[in-house]
Amino acid sequence: MSFDPMLLLPAMAGGYLLGSAPFGLLLTRLAGLGDIRDVGSGNIGATNVLRTRRKDLALATLILDSGKAGLACLMFTFLISISAGLIAGAAAFFGHCFPIWLKFKGGKGVSTFLGVLLAAFWPVGILTCLTWLGTALVFRISSLSALAASAAAPVLAYAFGREDVALLALFLAVLLYWRHQDNISRLLKGEEPGIGARKT
Repeated sequence: MSFDPMLLLPAMAGGYLLGSAPFGLLLTRLAGLGDIRDVGSGNIGATNVLRTRRKDLALATLILDSGKAGLACLMFTFLISISAGLIAGAAAFFGHCFPIWLKFKGGKGVSTFLGVLLAAFWPVGILTCLTWLGTALVFRISSLSALAASAAAPVLAYAFGREDVALLALFLAVLLYWRHQDNISRLLKGEEPGIGARKT
């Protein structure tokens, strides 16, 4: 991925600021549900918002969290270059996971991961989403679906000949797996709750 080093900082900063918008927290507060960080896993993402039994808010969180990452990628691709767009998308993922406004305690990045891929190269994004959906329909476990989809994404991108997107997906997948350490531990123990279940 070639890019002008002088343009690296604005792409990273802009992507991070877009990604750090905590939509799950904002939407649940506006709906009078209190602080989503006091619910279930304490995560600000769509999966935890779903534990409030508000499917509409969970869907809105999913769309907005995906959209902010996709916007970062597309905007800096248009303004600067494809490489800058990929960097901005990665920064948006990082901003979602570690938002400065919430003392760097954010979501796990699944929605932003999908949003970046859809914007960076939509065929891989679509296939990654379908991998998530297929795994979710079979196993009904959100974290397992995210792990399966993120593992598939770099392989899919490479198969399409997009080595730049494959590298991005691999980098983000490693971070996503790291963010899901507790989920992986519960999966291995057979204790991971299903989609929509209240996590105690």
